[in-house]
Formats: sequence, structure tokens, C-alpha cells
Amino acid sequence: MAMPEPGEDWGRTQQPAEAGLGAAEVEEIFRRSGAYLEGHFLLTSGLHSPAYLEKFSVLQHPEHTTRLCGELARLFRGAGVETVVGPVTGGMLLAYEVARQLGVRFFFTEREQGVMALRRGFALRPQERVLVVEDVLTTGSSAREVVELCRRLGAEVVGVGVLVDRSGGRANLGVPYRALWTLQIAAWPPEECPLCRQKIPLTSRGSRHL
Repeated sequence: MAMPEPGEDWGRTQQPAEAGLGAAEVEEIFRRSGAYLEGHFLLTSGLHSPAYLEKFSVLQHPEHTTRLCGELARLFRGAGVETVVGPVTGGMLLAYEVARQLGVRFFFTEREQGVMALRRGFALRPQERVLVVEDVLTTGSSAREVVELCRRLGAEVVGVGVLVDRSGGRANLGVPYRALWTLQIAAWPPEECPLCRQKIPLTSRGSRHL
């Protein structure tokens, strides 16, 4: 993958959220919270990137979490959602607050022997209308696993609500998704990483590497 030209941004806002809380406001919340980090990072996906979005710098503030989840709830309020499901850990926090604001049930998924699963007595009814909520998308693999799990259990997934999509809108989740802030941020396989070639120290921030 080509490196950016001199002066070109590594991350660039692609599109705003529609009416309500705008993408510029979401970006301001992240930057003001110190959640937009620059360097050389190992992501949960295994890819390397020059930027990392530390969502917990935002989610540690209940007022930000409430406001952001309010916008996700608004985007899906007319979808007939019966249950909101999110993966541990960041997605779980967001899913709880979105469910609270929609007045519906909340579940979270965990990995059991490396496979996404519902535990703790959680059970979905056949054709139950489910909204999946995720914090940050890079490849979308975790959100896609949750969608596939809910479908295997007989639920109808109405969509995925995402706090930040750093794939530039290119993630394939198998269902429509809406993001509050969409970015195009470079991410490379380790063997193609220009930062590795420059011998810039690698920081492991992805949840599976901590």
C-alpha cells in the first residue's frame, strides 16, 4: 500500500452523520478526550496503523456515552428493535445505553474458546428484531461475528450501529450499518507496514493484545 504524499493526512473524515449529532461533533468529542492517538499501533484485527482510537478515553465520561448512544438510538428508532446486542467490552457498554434509550432488552456476546457466543442465560427468540452495536470498525470482523451469531440463533438483524467506522465505509457486515463518524485511516498487514520498515516502535493497543 502506498504511503501518503508529504503533508497528506493519514486519517480523513469521509462523511458526516445525518441530522442530529454530526460527525464533526463526534470527532471533536474524540479529540477533546485525547482519544485520537498517532504513532505505530497493532490493532485488534492484527493490522498495523498510524492512528488508534481509544474509545475508553471517551466512554469514561458518562455524558459523552449518553449523548453518542442517544444518536445511535435515534438512527434506529423506527426499525422495530426488540433487543440490542454488543460484543464485550466497548460494544457492550454502548449496547446497554442504546437499549436503555430505546426501552428494549440488552445482551452482550463473549468469546468461548475463541468463538463468539451468548452466555449467562441470554437467549434470542425466533425472528426477534436485533440491533447490533459496535464501538470502532476496522475490518468489521467482530461485528460480523455478532451478526452471524444472532442469525444462527434465529433472530432478524435489522442493522449495525457503529460509533466510529475507520474503514472509510468499506466494511462488509452482511447487513446495513450506520456510523456516527466515518474515517479513512490507513491499516496494513505487518509485512506491508511502512512504519515497520522505518523501525518505528510498535504499540499494542488492540483488546486481544493487551
